[in-house]
Amino acid sequence: MRVSYNEYLLVTALTLARRHRPVWSWARWRTVCRCGDDLPCRARHRLPISRGHWPT
Repeated sequence: MRVSYNEYLLVTALTLARRHRPVWSWARWRTVCRCGDDLPCRARHRLPISRGHWPT
């Protein structure tokens, strides 16, 4: 199945939005990123975007 680059970017963006969004932390009593970091989250996102990694 061939996936267009636009479809790939859309899925990647939705994945990042799902993984890195603000949530309330009861332990820290403040809003933090869902990945566990303080906001703004500067985590390196390990999703390949170069053409060599496109799905085929």
